[in-house]
Amino acid sequence: MTSWYDRYILPPALDFACGLPMISRQRQLIVPLARGRVLEIGIGTGLNMPWYDKTRVTHITGLDPALQLHPRARERIAEAGLEVELVGLSAEQIPRPDASFDTVLVTYTLCTIPDPLAALREMRRVLAPGGQLLFCEHGRAPDASVRRWQERLQPLWGKVAGGCHLGRDIPALLHEAGFTLADLHTRYLPGPRPFTFHYWGETMPG
Repeated sequence: MTSWYDRYILPPALDFACGLPMISRQRQLIVPLARGRVLEIGIGTGLNMPWYDKTRVTHITGLDPALQLHPRARERIAEAGLEVELVGLSAEQIPRPDASFDTVLVTYTLCTIPDPLAALREMRRVLAPGGQLLFCEHGRAPDASVRRWQERLQPLWGKVAGGCHLGRDIPALLHEAGFTLADLHTRYLPGPRPFTFHYWGETMPG
């Protein structure tokens, strides 16, 4: 059962934080690369909608178990003039046949999925031959001092940020799930370092 905090406080807080200018710039690096049949994991409030290239995509399916976020997502979908099928489920069991999508897009979502490895294996399963997984995530910092702060902050941060994990090793998860990193970029964004180390790029089934 969704708590009062999760229903009324967390959605606008996440929408604000995930829509900050530096985060929007990261989205612009990845979302326009989506092509064909697209599965967006963790569509949330639809913050990626303005950055899709309508000439490249044929259909978008948006997966997110947080139903309280769907109304705002529908507004942004309409504003962008896109047709998107919203599915209120988590990514550990994607209700689609094998090889259903040309692109899987995941932005700022692997940090909150309870079982990210299972979800990534499902993403790999539903990708068609020659398909691509596009990702942009924050995660495990390369500096030991920053990682220690990520570990210290995690117990409180996870409670107030919807189960977000500060220190997940995104490349390691992708490799373990059977993906080959075709293109990987990393850097700190402006802001407190425990929250701002980013990974983004393209990967494909190995």
